[in-house]
Amino acid sequence: MSKVSGKAFDYGLFIRVVSYSKPYKASFFFTAFLTFLSAALGPVRPLLIQYTLDNSVLSPNASLLLSMTMLMLGFLLIEVVTQYYQSYLANWVGQSIIKDIRAEVFKKITSFKLKYFDKTPIGTLVTRSVSDIETIANIFSEGILIIIGDLLKLIFVLAIMFYTDWRLSLFSVSTIPILLIATRIFQRSIKSAFKDVRTEVSRLNTFVQEHITGMNIVQIFNREKREMQKFEEINHSHMNAHIRTVYANAIFFPVVEILSACSLALLVWWGGKEALADNVSYGSLVAFILYIYMLYRPIRQLADRFNILQMGMVGSERVFKVIDTEESIPNQGSIPADNIKGDIKIENLWFAYNDENWVLKDCNLEIKRGQNIAFVGATGAGKSTVVNLLSRFYEFQKGSIYIDGVNLHDYELESLRSHVGVVLQDVFLFSDSVLNNITLGNPDISREQVIEAAKSVGAHDFIMRLPGNYDFDVKERGGVLSVGQRQLLAFIRAFVYNPEILILDEATSSVDTESEQMIQAASEKITQGRTSLIIAHRLATIQNADQIIVLEKGKIIESGTHSSLLEKGGHYKTLFDMQFAEEN
Repeated sequence: MSKVSGKAFDYGLFIRVVSYSKPYKASFFFTAFLTFLSAALGPVRPLLIQYTLDNSVLSPNASLLLSMTMLMLGFLLIEVVTQYYQSYLANWVGQSIIKDIRAEVFKKITSFKLKYFDKTPIGTLVTRSVSDIETIANIFSEGILIIIGDLLKLIFVLAIMFYTDWRLSLFSVSTIPILLIATRIFQRSIKSAFKDVRTEVSRLNTFVQEHITGMNIVQIFNREKREMQKFEEINHSHMNAHIRTVYANAIFFPVVEILSACSLALLVWWGGKEALADNVSYGSLVAFILYIYMLYRPIRQLADRFNILQMGMVGSERVFKVIDTEESIPNQGSIPADNIKGDIKIENLWFAYNDENWVLKDCNLEIKRGQNIAFVGATGAGKSTVVNLLSRFYEFQKGSIYIDGVNLHDYELESLRSHVGVVLQDVFLFSDSVLNNITLGNPDISREQVIEAAKSVGAHDFIMRLPGNYDFDVKERGGVLSVGQRQLLAFIRAFVYNPEILILDEATSSVDTESEQMIQAASEKITQGRTSLIIAHRLATIQNADQIIVLEKGKIIESGTHSSLLEKGGHYKTLFDMQFAEEN
């Protein structure tokens, strides 16, 4: 879990959050002006009430009473309109800012190398991209501007109170020092509670995301009760974190009410005596009662606002940690890969996912354009790693890879990847139509091209049998299609993108015999005329490969054609005989 700082308020972090308001500075400053105006208008009403009571009620004056009433209604209308636009614009600015931040976070996530996702739970990133960012919007809509408005209102109220009668003012604010101490204690305790809340929200999201995705494993192995126990533990911790915030609020707000009541009691006791002695007007006494409500209400709300502000600061710190994470593949190359042919050369290649636990060790390999190369070996031998390095999904530690004689790092990254096609063993489909899952929204690929490609790989007939054919929604992860059907869509996807280098990662290892025959035919079709690297599990599917590379514990131990490797009687023949015996 990511940690957050223990500061009650991080000024540097706050400035960074506010900097996102620059594109909307006109709206932001106008909202600030409305906040100031609203704070200034608030204390006017008690003044008008005081004047009305002293000059048109205690000393009867019907026409003045009517005029003052209309004036108070006018001020009230202005205040309502001001508050409406202030609230609307503050929320608009907040939502606009989190739109920009969320786009920046998502762009950053899409740039991360695969190693980052190997060690970061998906649920954590979902939390950062959704709920944590939502708390940042509240900094603007319910946090900083409202806090400034409340503070300004307090200043205006206190100024008018002391200007009107400093003695009544002292009785009115006599309990405020105690309240400020209580607010400080509350602020510290709620900060800690909010950190726990965000941590538990992230844990809960991660657990739910993983277990819904892997629900088939949970049910297949009858683990529902055990996983439910784990969920209840996390859910209980989540509840306890929220309860701690409720506990702090349950103590603080009654304290505010008690202190407010004490101030009011002192004012009525002393002010009443002074009013009876004609030292204070009755209008002033009523106005000061209203001032007390105007004082304590913002102070009580300030605690709420600080809660919101702190929650937003906690969320923003977590979000900025994602933005500041440097886990992207460096794109320092400048050579476009538009004209590559497919010659590949690997020299003294070493790679490890962690430290020096080498997955590939001093690999050397040369592949000519248009060749069909197969990689075989036991699980963990390094087959998939070799092809992942070609697209720079991971960065190797030692050695070199050349494509058409140009160092891999000298190619512009996006251009390179657009010319390397990959068909994975586990095909991922989005909850969208068949057509959009093939084109991935690329406007340069027409429907006619997709249909032609589907016919070429033998998938057109099964697509036409689907309700809506190419417009059929395959649902989440393509769950309504069979493994073989999803694999065929992946072949069409690779075919229409027309890459110069094609990678097939154990594309037939999880399908039935009939689907395997269709996929094998599709493989032969799309590998024609391009450099093809095939990671093979079933050795029968690669017998016609131009070259077979045998990997063992990260090293290339054999290479050659199918027949030459069988004649050698080495590791490949042992694998072939074992698989042939298993199939028989």
